[in-house]
Amino acid sequence: MLRAVSTMTDGDYDYLIKLLTLGDSGVGKTTFLYRYTDNKFNPKFITTVGIDFREKRVVYSTNSPNGSRGKTFKVHLQLWDTAGQERFRSLTTAFFRDAMGFLLMFDLTSQQSFLNVRNWMSQLQANAYCENPDIVLVGNKADLADQREVQERQAKELAERYGIPYFETSAATGVQVDRVVVTLLDLVMKRMEQCVEKPTPDTQNAASTAQLDSAPASQKKCAC
Repeated sequence: MLRAVSTMTDGDYDYLIKLLTLGDSGVGKTTFLYRYTDNKFNPKFITTVGIDFREKRVVYSTNSPNGSRGKTFKVHLQLWDTAGQERFRSLTTAFFRDAMGFLLMFDLTSQQSFLNVRNWMSQLQANAYCENPDIVLVGNKADLADQREVQERQAKELAERYGIPYFETSAATGVQVDRVVVTLLDLVMKRMEQCVEKPTPDTQNAASTAQLDSAPASQKKCAC
């Protein structure tokens, strides 16, 4: 199992991981990322114009099969914040292929934002780096229980249909925000690890591993 264990603020890093948030306007993408990177909540609604991003560095370690700690990596996370409005759609989809994982978010108090998840999934499957990219489905604004329109059962059924994890979060309180990002990072790092460990002739395997280890952090991205 892979897990993120702590954060860091400076120094070099081993991997640059680009994660992209997407979903309808107003579902809380910007406040979610701000909560994750700065552990703060801004109740004012500010529409994202085009693309914005936040950054955070984490120390990430693997677990060996016997449960002991494995390798440790310094990871620089770039968390891209996309505009949900239709007029920015062509701009935001241009960033899909560069992202290594996706946070697909809807608003638990808006049934329409949940129904639109299917449209976002279609765009992902058409524009992401492969047909089955790493995605976590996020139902945000869990703190607004009295305004809830989307039931947990509905969202879980949809996530199971797509074969992706589902979490209910609150940018206002911070509930499960860190867990969502760690889960997505687990998926991305596991995919990268599997790419490195694909069975190949010994010489080719050694060469590809050496090439990955020596590549600049910005190029350490595993394709499908």
